[in-house]
Amino acid sequence: MTELHQQLQHIYDEVAHRNPGEAEFHQAVYEVLSSLGPVVEKHSDYVDSAVIRRLCEPERQIIFRVPWIDDNGVVQLNRGFRVEFNSALGPFKGGLRFHPSVYLGIVKFLGFEQIFKNSLTGMPIGGGKGGSDFDPKGRSDGEIMRFCQSFMTELYRHLGEYTDVPAGDTGVGMREIGYMFGQYKRITNRYESGVFTGKGMTWGGSQVRTEATGYGTVFFINEILKASDDTFEGKDVVVSGSGNVAIYAIEKIHELGGTVVACSDSSGYVVDEKGIDLALLKEVKEVRRGRMSDYAELRGGGATSVEGASVWEVPCDIAIPCATQNEINGDEAAALIRNGCKVVAEGANMPCSPNAIKQFSDAGVIFAPGKAANAGGVATSALEMQQNASRDSWTFADTELRLEQIMRRIHNRCLVTADEYGQPGNYVAGANIAGFIRVADAMLALGLV
Repeated sequence: MTELHQQLQHIYDEVAHRNPGEAEFHQAVYEVLSSLGPVVEKHSDYVDSAVIRRLCEPERQIIFRVPWIDDNGVVQLNRGFRVEFNSALGPFKGGLRFHPSVYLGIVKFLGFEQIFKNSLTGMPIGGGKGGSDFDPKGRSDGEIMRFCQSFMTELYRHLGEYTDVPAGDTGVGMREIGYMFGQYKRITNRYESGVFTGKGMTWGGSQVRTEATGYGTVFFINEILKASDDTFEGKDVVVSGSGNVAIYAIEKIHELGGTVVACSDSSGYVVDEKGIDLALLKEVKEVRRGRMSDYAELRGGGATSVEGASVWEVPCDIAIPCATQNEINGDEAAALIRNGCKVVAEGANMPCSPNAIKQFSDAGVIFAPGKAANAGGVATSALEMQQNASRDSWTFADTELRLEQIMRRIHNRCLVTADEYGQPGNYVAGANIAGFIRVADAMLALGLV
């Protein structure tokens, strides 16, 4: 791991001591602090005012029980979380994740990352995150509705379009958002559409929101390529995952002339010599709820399914991890480098381990961190909030154009900032420093908050 500036090491040690057992949160904090040495040297007031220490402590952490009744009439119990991390730039903004792995450390890591991601968009939104250890897989619509209603019966009191605005994340799609928003409206007697994003198009949603994270990641990579007078044309790409982020990244890559030769799910991966058939992938994952082996069987010749192995073994020019945190470790990074990968961009949150990132840097592989590369989702959520506030609705083309412009600005801001602080071409440093400075300056302007 990169050695921290002495003053920042003290802050990290305090974070680790105050938050025991939260490995993902520790990793996220260390990753940001490791970029801030040049900032501390240039602006000592960020340390003197304790703004960095304050940034590492959430404004509010909410933990609550979620009782609900399954289809057999049995009472079930889950735990709910909302970490409202920082509101210096605007209302807390960040998704809700429903997955058995969710615990406080995961939510805090996601919320901490969200602060800087939201800052980079240039939009007036703070950072937060939430969720539950509830697993929606295999549950009926009725069970999911009852869980969401119980979850919202507690959480609603902490939300508001000027306070905290959740969205979806893993395990939370338009269906879950609908059930939660319905319960919020029922309890508050307010049709406050700006309190949730990721809504359905007929009740306040935004065009491009479903596609936004995947599209945005590809727009960011396209800017990386353009900076080297290159394009997607003729590039082989590997994408992990098969949810919204992966599917719509694949769609935009093919539009821009690249070929996605492999993608994955939790069971394994598929290699398709002719390029992933997007229509078939959508049918398998969104309609049939099937596995990669089903895709290979339906696709026929040229498609091979591999179970229980890493998709990062497949040679490619560009790798886009879109599944989960720390999915690329040192061994997988070495395989990508060995097979000639030139660009890695994070479509998921923190999918590359510190060891993997170091290997990419040492090998000259361009690495785009998630807080910059996958900011398209929350950027489009902010556009949805803007439309809700004005009682307006924009076309798909207009919203996609705005998303592309936001991703271009984020890319350019990362490069300019990295260059300003003596690390030209370093997207990690550029993203961390640019995201931090905007939030830190707002905190200083607002006084001791």
